Amino acid sequence: MRRGGPNLLRWVSITLLLAAVVLTFYELVAYSRLRSRLPEGLTIAGVPVGGLDRAGATERLLQVYSTQVELQYGDQLIHLTPASVGYRLDTETMLAAAELDRTADNFWSGFWDFLWNRPGDSASIPLRSEYSQGQLEATLRDIAARYDKPGDPIEPIPGSPNFAAGNPGSVLDLARASELVGRALNTSTDRRISLPVVETNPERPTLATLGRLLRQNIDVAGFSGLVDLYLMDMRTGEELQVAYLGNQDIPADPGVAFTAASTIKIGIMVAFYRYFDEPLDVEADRLMRQMITLSENDPADRLTQRISAFDGPIKVTDTLQKLGLESTFIAGYFKLGSDLMRVYRTPGNQRSDINTRPDIYNQTTAAEIGMLMADIYQCADGGGTLMAVFPGEITPSECRHMLDLLAENHIGVLIEAGVPEVTRVAHKHGWTESPLRWLSDVGTVYTPGGDYVLSVFLWNDPEMVWEPTSQLVAELSRAVYNYFNPPSSPG
Repeated sequence: MRRGGPNLLRWVSITLLLAAVVLTFYELVAYSRLRSRLPEGLTIAGVPVGGLDRAGATERLLQVYSTQVELQYGDQLIHLTPASVGYRLDTETMLAAAELDRTADNFWSGFWDFLWNRPGDSASIPLRSEYSQGQLEATLRDIAARYDKPGDPIEPIPGSPNFAAGNPGSVLDLARASELVGRALNTSTDRRISLPVVETNPERPTLATLGRLLRQNIDVAGFSGLVDLYLMDMRTGEELQVAYLGNQDIPADPGVAFTAASTIKIGIMVAFYRYFDEPLDVEADRLMRQMITLSENDPADRLTQRISAFDGPIKVTDTLQKLGLESTFIAGYFKLGSDLMRVYRTPGNQRSDINTRPDIYNQTTAAEIGMLMADIYQCADGGGTLMAVFPGEITPSECRHMLDLLAENHIGVLIEAGVPEVTRVAHKHGWTESPLRWLSDVGTVYTPGGDYVLSVFLWNDPEMVWEPTSQLVAELSRAVYNYFNPPSSPG
């Protein structure tokens, strides 16, 4: 018995050792197989791929990221296939990163953790993908073309100076939609989005539409003479010209020559500031205010004489012509009996189709005096023709002062009568007392819907009657104001 004990113990030890070797070999084979696959807990682009081989992981990734993206636009559900926008996963790069993570740990330390059933650290490989931004934007534009809802435009009410309110529309916010869809393409879970929609204001009529409405108002008023109207939108620089005689259009270019009368005082003011800097002396300031706000002629003559005692009117005209105003001039003083210093033949007064018998001492056109007002407005903001033609001679501060003086010219008729009482109107008017053959008003109108310059000249032969004629100018002014400030949408 004692002799057999050690042998038995030896065989038991050998058996246990062999069993341990076999078990270790078995576990080593199992671990090797496990290590040949992607680690448990590994995610690639947010997709769990632990325990899969490369082919299985690739298949799962493609299955997830080829799923359609659902786009909700209002009550429409649109399915976007990733391939339609050139979407492609960079599986090679992502799997290479996963392989690097798999082999980063020491084999034997990993095997030791495996034997003790200790899970390794989970890893996450970020998404690598690309798609065509151009194809995506083209797809979204196509969706917008099909499902955008244009609003109802603002429409003029025929024969009146009013406009009917439109209704807002809704359009796809393309920039934001592109961002959201791009994000949805690159997510493995939430692949449904609501496309962003923005509300659009009702479309405003074109200036051509306003022109037709203005002509209708002239027809309704029964005015058979000449209406020459110039309008500039100071935000966009767009212009409208209406030359309407006897209910028919006549050529607007070159402009029809009218007696400038008091509207030429705008030109005198501009020329004076060209030659004299602010601050003006006390007398000049007083004369300027009397000329513009009280429309007195003697102050206009005295200011012109200060520009040049020899040929002040010619110097004023020279300033205006340098600005490109070919048909605007003053050839003598306002005082009756003053010498005519020069005879001006202009594109406006050489027209053969219409002759308003303009004064040979001062003339302008609706468009040119309107352009001069626009130049002053732009100069006040630091730009425009005045500052380009006369650098250092006319300043924004001086232009703002000009507009302030023109805004003090309150008469309550013509352009002012067509706008709300609180509206700022920097303007100059002119007409003959008797007979009333022509009248004019030109001004810059400041409104919530945008500032604009409006110049209106009327002429007729036989003479006009003040009340219906001045009221027509007010109605035309009201139509223009309502164009820039249409009524709000219902509700």
